Amino acid sequence: MTSNPPLPVRPLHTNQPRLPWHHFSMRFSSTPRGARLARRLAGERLDAWGIPYGSDTHDTLTLIVAELSANAVRHGLVPGRDFRLHLSAEGTAIRVEVTDTRGERLPTLAEPASDDQEDGRGLLLVAALTDRWGWYPCVDGPGKTVWAVLEVGMP
Repeated sequence: MTSNPPLPVRPLHTNQPRLPWHHFSMRFSSTPRGARLARRLAGERLDAWGIPYGSDTHDTLTLIVAELSANAVRHGLVPGRDFRLHLSAEGTAIRVEVTDTRGERLPTLAEPASDDQEDGRGLLLVAALTDRWGWYPCVDGPGKTVWAVLEVGMP
């Protein structure tokens, strides 16, 4: 099921932290369409949290969501099982978590085999664009969660 809190109101006072505590969590079908929807809804949520469309931070975070969601669909697919996207913001950090149900296929950071290879760069992008990233096994069933944190700073 989904957990979709109402859209928060953007802070009106400039002396408040840019990102008061927020969270968003939703399950998506493990399909390319589900990954696209996750990226789109994450973009809308980030804009509502005060990270406007078209900003470098917004573009970076939606790219991270897109890469981790695509990896969940491509490498974490168990037919009939969804993946979950969780975004959280507190202070000046945004955390992106994507959970799939395939615990035996662990994320690895490896160079692509060749320059003309079309895939294999997703985690390299995530590692290059974020302040830290990693993964942990699910404790309540099969699967894993891949996470990334981006410090977005103050206005």
